[in-house]
Amino acid sequence: MTVTKRFVAGAVCPRCAAMDAIRMYRDEVREYRECVKCGFEDSLRLDGRPEPKEVETRVTRPAQPVETEQAQPIKFVMPAKRKDK
Repeated sequence: MTVTKRFVAGAVCPRCAAMDAIRMYRDEVREYRECVKCGFEDSLRLDGRPEPKEVETRVTRPAQPVETEQAQPIKFVMPAKRKDK
């Protein structure tokens, strides 16, 4: 089965903002769009349902940023010399 890819007139690429560089094609389940200039690719389901979310596990959870305390400089104050001696 050959896939017919068609350009979309007036479409602007979301990544590189090039006009008339987006082409679309579809299969039985999904509709695809791609930019011929920057290589951007995207797809949508034909039935309109959102993408199934991946179950969050210990491995797939985004890493929490490690909070580090910033080092602060220590200022030594020298006592003023007395002139009364």
